[in-house]
Amino acid sequence: MTNANRHVQATGFEVYFNKAVAFLTRHGISLMGTRILAVRGRTSGKWRTNPINLLTLDGTRYLVSPRGHTHWVRNIRVSGEGELRLGRKVEPITVTELPDADKLPMLRAYLERWGWEVGRFFEDLPKNPTDEQLRDAAPGIPVFRIN
Repeated sequence: MTNANRHVQATGFEVYFNKAVAFLTRHGISLMGTRILAVRGRTSGKWRTNPINLLTLDGTRYLVSPRGHTHWVRNIRVSGEGELRLGRKVEPITVTELPDADKLPMLRAYLERWGWEVGRFFEDLPKNPTDEQLRDAAPGIPVFRIN
């Protein structure tokens, strides 16, 4: 599988962990910046939700998909918009996908903050990857700037 088609499925404990994080976030409790990302399905038009880690770097917010080209990634590429939810608070957002060449600072910051949680999704990266290793991994890790 090439980086451009990379999609890592949640398994075992991760499924339950994600459900617990989503439950807390839906009830207004954010764990280290978690939000519920809501995006309309690209074919159904129905709202689809996923817990995400909201990265803020130098005052700009980003959505990073450590599992690769997931359904929420494909949906938000089509719509360019969605919602960030925390409890009853709903924030409409628009996004711009970053080119691979611009992802390095966001990937490094994301791994520093949440590597303990998502490290296994970066299966080809060591614990402290070099810039070159992150650049090589960038095509398989979509990053969106929140406008």
